[in-house]
Amino acid sequence: MNHSSMESPSQPDRGEVRIGDYEEELKKFNWSLLLLECILFGIGIWNLISATGVQDKSLGLYKSQALWFGIGICLTAIILALHYSILSRLAYFIYFANLILLGAVLLVGKSSLGAKRWIGVAGFRIQPSEFMKLSMVICLAKYFEADQTVGGYGLKDLILPTLLVALPCGLIMLQPDLGTALIILLTFVSMMLFMKIQPSTLISIAVCSVIALPVVYKFALKPYQRQRIVSFIDPTSDPKGSGYNSIQSMIAVGSGQLVGKGYRKGTQSQLNFLPEHHTDFIFSVFSEEHGFIGCVILITLYLIFLLNGLSVAYQSHDKFGILLALGIMTIFFWHIFVNMGMVMGLLPIVGVPLPFLSYGGSSLVTSILCVAILTNISNKKFMF
Repeated sequence: MNHSSMESPSQPDRGEVRIGDYEEELKKFNWSLLLLECILFGIGIWNLISATGVQDKSLGLYKSQALWFGIGICLTAIILALHYSILSRLAYFIYFANLILLGAVLLVGKSSLGAKRWIGVAGFRIQPSEFMKLSMVICLAKYFEADQTVGGYGLKDLILPTLLVALPCGLIMLQPDLGTALIILLTFVSMMLFMKIQPSTLISIAVCSVIALPVVYKFALKPYQRQRIVSFIDPTSDPKGSGYNSIQSMIAVGSGQLVGKGYRKGTQSQLNFLPEHHTDFIFSVFSEEHGFIGCVILITLYLIFLLNGLSVAYQSHDKFGILLALGIMTIFFWHIFVNMGMVMGLLPIVGVPLPFLSYGGSSLVTSILCVAILTNISNKKFMF
């Protein structure tokens, strides 16, 4: 008998099948978030060059920002090679490791502008509070994934997750860093609203929050932080002091008018009237140079980015993936909302960076890690 005649002529070689599988996976791979990330970062670098063009001729902050982006892309490649479920197994380890780093900042951290928020690691200066945002979301997603509460969460059920949030927020407030602590709290509240909470519990939390606000204002906030709130209500009450930043920022945003003054032609930033114009007030620089039309384009890009991220949460097949994607998107939303609100005088100034645009290595890498995890969740069914 001719054995060759029994072999199916249509059966392809295993190597050929595997190559075909990889090609099919590549075609189905969701690149949208990574593409939007690169577009926003490109706008950020372009804007940062303009913002630092006068006083930063030797330092080249945009080069440092590009280096951090390269580090983030390398980390993205590693994350995409794994399955995001590994984060569920390492969730509490990541959380407590980050908590230790926050404690180390208070002991051996580096100070700048009256705050101790950075720590030196392998020649780099990192800000653990930025990474804590993502660590917190991973930890909460793990906690609620394993929790089997039925009938809605009551006050007792929320004690442990509240403590998990309160610990890092307390350490961050000691640095002090009100902006980062606020983002973590807002992210926690947003995730809780997504969970099924008993109506009576929501009412109790709302009442307690209203009662606690005056206490927090009086005893938890530092004098300069309280003054920022006063200046938010009336910036002209101290135009050369606490109200100066807000006034200059609103002037920059308003002077852009419809089409802006042009690239590197903004007077508020180029003449250094606008403080911290490469970090917290980077949107003011963009608004002044590109006007209302440029802002609409940028906000539209952010909106598309947020909707793409929410679609990842919606399409995820497991509870951990849904909660993780939702938590990450709330981090981005509150960063964008608070930053743009404060530079336009709609919110108090609390020092929150604008994702992909504000200068800052730790903030940028955290944002890139968030996008990498979202992309992993979106493509997991094609990767394994």
